[in-house]
Amino acid sequence: MSDHIEEQEMEAEALSAIFDTAFTIRSSTQPFQWSIKLVPIDCGDDLDEESTANHVMVNLVATIPLDYPEVSLPELEIEILKGLSGDTKKELLTLAQEEAVANEGMPALFAVCEVVREWLADNNVKGLDDASMHAQMMRKVKEVERKEAQAAQQFEAQKTVEEMTEAEQEELAVRKRREEGTPVTQESFTLWWDNFCAEMEEKKDEETGDVTNEGKEKKRIMAERNTGFQIFSEKSGVFNLEKLEAEIENDVGDVDEELFDDDEDLDDLDFDSDDDDEDDDDDSDEEPDI
Repeated sequence: MSDHIEEQEMEAEALSAIFDTAFTIRSSTQPFQWSIKLVPIDCGDDLDEESTANHVMVNLVATIPLDYPEVSLPELEIEILKGLSGDTKKELLTLAQEEAVANEGMPALFAVCEVVREWLADNNVKGLDDASMHAQMMRKVKEVERKEAQAAQQFEAQKTVEEMTEAEQEELAVRKRREEGTPVTQESFTLWWDNFCAEMEEKKDEETGDVTNEGKEKKRIMAERNTGFQIFSEKSGVFNLEKLEAEIENDVGDVDEELFDDDEDLDDLDFDSDDDDEDDDDDSDEEPDI
């Protein structure tokens, strides 16, 4: 019960903030009773302008049951303030009650007020309180014209939708889905999670494969690259021993080995005589001591 009271008080605060002085509390004890003054054109606190601009106006009176809004509907009444007859009062009351039923289970009075105010705006003309036969006939004619205009407007809107191309209809459907969103269920989340994990695993495998291939390629390049010694040798031509030996063999050419086959004993040759003679010459050239 306390939850219902709290929710009812919160709705009263909201209605007071929206309608300001047009909202009044007729009974502050349960069952609460609220009243909202409704006019086609809101002129604020200017009563003279309000009277001039608005040809019709009513009070919507709501008596709030103890278990509203979760269980019961508000008990509604229409009080005519200006420009309406008994027949229009019944029509307005029926319209308000239908809107309350459409919002059953939640705070409904703001929606009810909007429906009543829209009807007043569409019928903001003089003479609706005239109960004569002529006035009633004129009102019925205007009501038929209004309904025909609404039907024509709906037909044009439907025709426009039908004339849309397939691409335009698809785009409109996409926009509608975006606005409404996709409800998340246990099944949809599980499906999304499985797909996400599979994509991440595939991406990880691709990255690992790229790293492995890159390492192999790097090793191959390093194996084919010349060392510093090889690069220097090729440029200078000094330390390349194989090339040097090949060049020497090409320069020497063929050697006559018979020149080295003589059996003469070279040990008998006197290589010291020349040296002795040179020593004697040196001694003879020296000047004697005086």
